Amino acid sequence: MIWESNVSLAPYNTFGIDAKAERLVHLETEADVAHYAQHPEGLRQQRLLLGGGSNMLLCADVPGTTARIAWKGRKVIRETEDHVWLEVAAGESWHETVRFCVGKDWSGLQNLSLIPGLVGAAPVQNIGAYGVELSDSFDCLRFFDWENGEIHPMDAVDCGFSYRDSVFKNRLKGQGVILSVTFRLTKRNHTFQTTYGAIQEELSSRGLQPSVESISDAVMAIRQSKLPDPKVLGNSGSFFKNPALPSAQVSALAQRYPEIPQYPQANGTVKVAAGWLIEQAGWKGKRVGNVGMHARQALVLVNYGGASGPEIWAYAQHVQASVSELFGIDLEAEVNLIG
Repeated sequence: MIWESNVSLAPYNTFGIDAKAERLVHLETEADVAHYAQHPEGLRQQRLLLGGGSNMLLCADVPGTTARIAWKGRKVIRETEDHVWLEVAAGESWHETVRFCVGKDWSGLQNLSLIPGLVGAAPVQNIGAYGVELSDSFDCLRFFDWENGEIHPMDAVDCGFSYRDSVFKNRLKGQGVILSVTFRLTKRNHTFQTTYGAIQEELSSRGLQPSVESISDAVMAIRQSKLPDPKVLGNSGSFFKNPALPSAQVSALAQRYPEIPQYPQANGTVKVAAGWLIEQAGWKGKRVGNVGMHARQALVLVNYGGASGPEIWAYAQHVQASVSELFGIDLEAEVNLIG
């Protein structure tokens, strides 16, 4: 466990915002988590639990203690002829974990390539992309309960997964920390999702058949063609959720806007593309000071350098107001506001 005082959090958030943490503690092992929970300046003074910093917007300095998830490790805990169960520590990079599985020809996570952040944060958001969600390959996780120091195994039902949501964003928010996540991955007889987005088009342009590796490579190419690298241009990926609306509302919108991208959901709602809504409202590529929606992807709000959290959030609220006025749809931020 490493402690620092009055530390800039710019290296630890993908927007690159220079907010200060009064204290920053790096939790490097699972044992550190238990010790931190009992430390007088640890959990009792915690204000922020920091993962990869890819799904948050710092709007102020952080008083008290900020804990950073930094423990790592991957191990196969079970294996059959058809499947493998891989346990991954919370501090492992999500994308590096996906590529590790791709290298083994284990399918399930390949559509989720190049998503920033850590493995431990992925179930909180039930991350998803290109027709696949984390919950599709999820087996279980281990959750450290701050109150009693117990470690609870949790399956998918316990986690309450839904679109970009889980119990960790509501009932269990702030109640503990995810220690590790176990995925059930396929070793043979793979089933691939290539119909969402431009995956099949990318594969065809390369003359490739769907495989674990080719799909991962295609997703990476698509994302890199549209999305800025957070190391170069500060951003959190998709800033807003794609709204899931009643089918009647989408049908009415489609009469006015026949080209509106829409994706029927199993629960009867229809998801529409937030990026398309934002672009129609005139925000794609629009810059105000050091903040703007990216020129190639209207769903990505970027920090061109030196923008503060409040400046970014003020811009986002203007975008929300424009979309609401034009379409009658209230966009919900996907990022967590801190401060």
